[in-house]
Parts: sequence; structure tokens; C-alpha cells
Amino acid sequence: MPEPSWKISQIRQQIAIIDGKEAPNLVIKNARYLHGVYKQWIQGNIWIDKDRIIYAGSKMPPNTAATEIVDAEGQTIVPGYIEPHVHPFQLYNPQSFADYAAQLGTTTFLSDNLMLFLAIKNKKAFTILDQLKQLPFSFYWWARFDSQTELENEHDLFTTKAINDWLERTDVMLGGELTGWPRLLAGDDQMLYWLKLAKAHGKKIEAHLPGASERTLARMKLFGADGDHESMTIEEVENRILHGYAVTLRHSSIRPDLPILLKDIVEKKLNIFDHLMMTTDGATPSFHRDGVMDKCIQVALDAGVAPIDAYQMASYNVARYYNMSNLHGLIATGRYATLNFLENEFNPVPVSVLSKGVWLKRDNKKAFTLPSIDWSAMGTLDLKFDLSDDDFQFSMPFGIQLVNDVITKPYSVSVHTNEGKLHTDHDECYLMLVDKNGKWRVNTLLKGFATHLQGFASSYSSTGDIILIGKNTKDMLIAFNEMKKMKGGIVIVENGRVLESLPLSIGGGLSTEPVEVLIEQELALKKALQERGYHLGDAIYTLLFLQSTHLPYIRITQRGIFDVMKKTVLFPSVMR
Repeated sequence: MPEPSWKISQIRQQIAIIDGKEAPNLVIKNARYLHGVYKQWIQGNIWIDKDRIIYAGSKMPPNTAATEIVDAEGQTIVPGYIEPHVHPFQLYNPQSFADYAAQLGTTTFLSDNLMLFLAIKNKKAFTILDQLKQLPFSFYWWARFDSQTELENEHDLFTTKAINDWLERTDVMLGGELTGWPRLLAGDDQMLYWLKLAKAHGKKIEAHLPGASERTLARMKLFGADGDHESMTIEEVENRILHGYAVTLRHSSIRPDLPILLKDIVEKKLNIFDHLMMTTDGATPSFHRDGVMDKCIQVALDAGVAPIDAYQMASYNVARYYNMSNLHGLIATGRYATLNFLENEFNPVPVSVLSKGVWLKRDNKKAFTLPSIDWSAMGTLDLKFDLSDDDFQFSMPFGIQLVNDVITKPYSVSVHTNEGKLHTDHDECYLMLVDKNGKWRVNTLLKGFATHLQGFASSYSSTGDIILIGKNTKDMLIAFNEMKKMKGGIVIVENGRVLESLPLSIGGGLSTEPVEVLIEQELALKKALQERGYHLGDAIYTLLFLQSTHLPYIRITQRGIFDVMKKTVLFPSVMR
């Protein structure tokens, strides 16, 4: 449970307001607001002092000297929306994504810590978390137990002390997401100890169980899993509920499952909405052109979900599950003054947003921009090495084929690879993963990514290492050098000329641009890739998951080409 932030002097001030000795700084009168416990619309008045609701009920404060009084007649007020499963490093950064999401009513994140954990030491990471805590937005975090890839130094990074440092923080709400759960089934007591450690700190455990059988669900529940967000069918939702899981329904750029799942739940008249949450699961920027959690709520309303249930899935249900309803998800005395003002309950995009007592949006206009934070702890991508022709040697007997955006399988290479060029009458490209420190490389072929892509370089990857793809090794080298000069980003090169570039100046993986600008950059990049034969759903996700060993079947990793099912390195990385 997160700790309340109010000092004794502040609480005494708040009591004085109730007693009429002091005045609140803001009162919302004639408010029609959602009460999550009653599950009813309540008519009343909301007294606010700075970032806290002092009173919510029928009365007006006895003292209103210098109080701003807002008449909410004709509007509907709901709690600020909570995104319970955020990967806030999908080209955007936590501050920029929060600033964007807040204008649409999402004012609380429960965020993945993996990129911070892999990129920098805990002490530096915590300086970033502490800065974010000062913003009029609510940031909470996960504590990862595995890297979801094969790292050279995983055992040095994922230690009991390093994980416990995160679990001791009151703004860390859960352990997970647990992509490495097969290790538990294989007898890994170290990971089981970390789960028990998280439980001792009062944290939930979020599993990652796509396609899991009932047997697996039961075993993982006994290990300590509390929730899961991987349901893709109504049967999977029902099985998770049956075994006592909290279920988060997903609506993301590669898994837009929410409309069908909710339609099926409504049609089957399953009375389970109090146990459901929703997430966009780290969707890439352009997916959010039409919303964040407001988008999920609208999907629920369109599927026939009752309005109160739709809003509860994005507020009170999350707060109650994570033991934070003392602060979030409920419009009642003592909670944060975080409110969304709607035209009516059938339009979840707020006309005004109050977050911790600060107007972020008012009367459909942005009223406050979340201040930037100091990202210097992440450093810059300053590559100290060059690539040469010797690095572009491709003689693998098999390569990696994309089945869809993120699933891969091995395939037998039948094209000639030693000329530095591949024909455009097929969809095979050269693929390299290069150590960001220049120590090693892995070379293979990638089938199914593009037909006419000449040179492509990306410092955006799950480990921060460099991904090179293309039909022409000379253009791949130019793309690498351009990305290096940019100090991080994504670059497309054709015939020696840069066609598109997307700078990622924070550590080589994150943009400093507002999300609105980043969306346009991402769309331009994706359009260029599509014109060169990328036909799948989301190329950014493809880049992110090329190294991810929590998905089948074959991956390119720091250790080399890795067989996920057999858990073996098929071809090791080559030292440079």
C-alpha cells in the first residue's frame, strides 16, 4: 500500500477546514459523481485542499473565504483513470507519455521498470522515480525478476539485493510481469524466493501466461501469482476467474482483444466486472492517437458494458486490487483530488482534468504541462566503435522467420548471402545484433520483415544493443553511422541516402519529443517500412521482441541465436 504523503501540520490544516476554522482552496458544488463502493451516481459537493479531498457529501464548507467554487451542474465526475500495466518506454518516456495521457483523463500509471533496471544502477534509477513523484501525476512501478531475454550478465543484474531495493519502495506495487515463470516449473528456487520476498513486502505478483492450461494456472497460483493480463479468449478469462486470478483485459496495438472479450462477457451475462481491469499494455505511440484508458472505457461502453462497470474497470477496481483505494479510484474523503469532469458518462474523454489538485485540463484546453525531468542519469548513446566490412559476414545455414509481429521460427536459408546484396524478389534481409559496447555481434537472416528495405539501424531494442536490418550491407553501414551520429535512434537508408530518422536521445532508447510529435515521426517511419514490404501490424514491437525469449521459438540474443523451447544457444555470438 502506498503511504499517504501528508504531514502532521497538513492534516491539522485539513481538520481545521472541516471545523470551519480554515477554508478549502477549491469546492466543486452541484457535483454528480461516481461513488465506487455504492456503485451509484451521487449528488453532492467536493471540498479540496491542495491535493486532497477533504470532504465529499451533501454539505458545503462553513468557511469559503478565498475558496474557488466551481459549479459542476450538468457535468458528470469520475475518478482519474488508472493504467494498471504500463510499459512507458515505447519510444516515449514516462514523463512525456504521462503528459499526453493526462489530457485524456489517465492520471495514474503502474509502470514497468525493466528498461531502467537494465540500463542503469538502482541508485540512478531511483533519482528518476523520485523526480517523477514530484509531478501532479501518480507514478507507481513494478519490480522485474527476469530480463525476458538471454543476457551475458543476467546473474549479476538480477540479484536478491537489487530486486529487494525495488520491493522496499512504497511506490513499487507489484512483482513482475513474470515472463520467466517456466523457471519456477523447472525448479528455480531463487525466483520462488523473490516471489515470496515480494509477498512479504505486500506486493501483488503479475503473471504472463499466454495460452496457459488449467494445470499451469493452478500451479502458478500456488507459486503466488495474483493476476494475469494475457487472456485472448473468453474461455481463458473464465479459467483465470475460476482459479482466483485478477484479470486485466488487453487492448494494444498487437493484441486488440478487448472488444471481443467484453462482447462475449456481456453476451454470457458473466457477473465478473468487479474483478476485471483494462490495459493498453505498452502500445506504441500511434495506437494512442484516439486515447489511453478513455479509449478502453469507450470500447467497453460500445460493447454494452454498463457505464459504472466500465469506469470502475479503469479506476476503483484497480485501486482496490492494489490496496491503494485509500488514495486512488474513489471520490470520497481523504483521497487524492484526482477527478475527471465529463459531459456525460457515455463520453469518457474529459472536458476538464484535476490531478492531485492541479488543473491539467480545463474546459477542453490544456491548462498545465507536466514539467520535464532530468534524464542525465540515463546517459547518452556514445558508441566508441566503428563497424567494418568484416562485420558484415553472413553464412548461417538457417535464419529467423517472422510468423507475425512478435512470434518467430527458424527457416533454412536458400539465398546467396556473401555478395553484400540480396534481391528484392523475396522477403529475406540481413540481420545483425551488435553489442552497444562493440565487443560482439550476431549475424543471421530475417525472413518476413521486408522486401525492399536496403539499410535500417535501430538503437531501440529490449537490451539497448544495436539492430541492423537490410538488403544492402553498405546501406546498413550508412544507417549505423547515421544512428551513431544521432546518439541513438532509428534510421532508414536507401541508395546511400537517409530516408527517415527518429531520434532517441535519452540513452539511445527514448525520445524527448512530446507524444503528439512522436506519433507523427513514428507514422512516417512505419509508412516508409510498409512501402518497402513490411506487412505486419507494428514494426516497433517487432524490434522490441526480436530478443525476447519469453516468446517462441527462436531469438537473436546477446549470447547468440537462441532456441527458446530447448533453452540452448544454437550459434554463439562472435567476438569482434
